[in-house]
Amino acid sequence: MAVPKRKMSRSNTRTRRSQWKASRPVLVTCPRCRDPKLPHVACPTCGTYNNRQVITPAS
Repeated sequence: MAVPKRKMSRSNTRTRRSQWKASRPVLVTCPRCRDPKLPHVACPTCGTYNNRQVITPAS
C-alpha cells in the first residue's frame, strides 16, 4: 500500500481539492406538463414516465 513519505502542505492539499467541483444536474422538460425534471426519472409534478402514469403526483 502506498504511504506518503512526507506530510502534504495545506497549500498543496487545498490546490488539489480545488478541482473537486459539484456539477449542475441536467434537467429536461416533461413532455406532458413542461416542468423541468431529471432525465430517465418519473416526473414529480405529473407522475408520468415514458408517456405512462407510473406514480401519483406529489401535489
